[in-house]
Amino acid sequence: MTDTKEVTPTPPGSTPSPVMVPIRSLGPGQRDRINQHLLALDENDRYLRFGYMANDEQITRYTDGLNFERDNIFGIYNRKLRLIAMAHLAFSASPECHSCAEFGVSVLKHARGRGYGARLFERAVMHARNEGVELMFIHALSENKVMLKIAQNAGATVVRDGSESQAHLRLPPATLDSRVSEIVETQFAELDYKLKVQVKQFWDFLAGLQKIRSGAHDAG
Repeated sequence: MTDTKEVTPTPPGSTPSPVMVPIRSLGPGQRDRINQHLLALDENDRYLRFGYMANDEQITRYTDGLNFERDNIFGIYNRKLRLIAMAHLAFSASPECHSCAEFGVSVLKHARGRGYGARLFERAVMHARNEGVELMFIHALSENKVMLKIAQNAGATVVRDGSESQAHLRLPPATLDSRVSEIVETQFAELDYKLKVQVKQFWDFLAGLQKIRSGAHDAG
């Protein structure tokens, strides 16, 4: 017999982060980086993210199967353009639940403790609202306390059933503010990404130049 427990939600809505984190919407061109990000997760993190001990082949199959036309993938990059955190907002393909979506997130170990998971959840909620989603689901293992805490802090109802938990969050309708906020965040993330690309290209150029100079010095 499973031990089913319902957690009373906190007031709906999540607390905005004091600092805006650039979160970029990812497309098919970023599939390789998404795959690299997921493959970098250790065994425990893969277990928490997928609900089973996913091997490299299963992760690659998951990445290859991402539907960018239906779903939304959000990511956070570091200065080296490495994808350090990402979220998958999967929209229901069932006509009976057309206004539902599911959220999943992963953050590389060295990038934790910065609130990236919560920010990705806030970003996904904003987009889901603007797309007419009324109910967002988070399916997680009961031991994934970080993910469940993010959901609870946003006002989600969490139902624990043994080793698994199901959280659901009812979303308010889109407003002018939510639509404008998404436009602003999208533009901010695109600008940030372009700047990071330029900076990386500059440092790569300097590194190549230094390598040529070192080679010339050694030859002399």
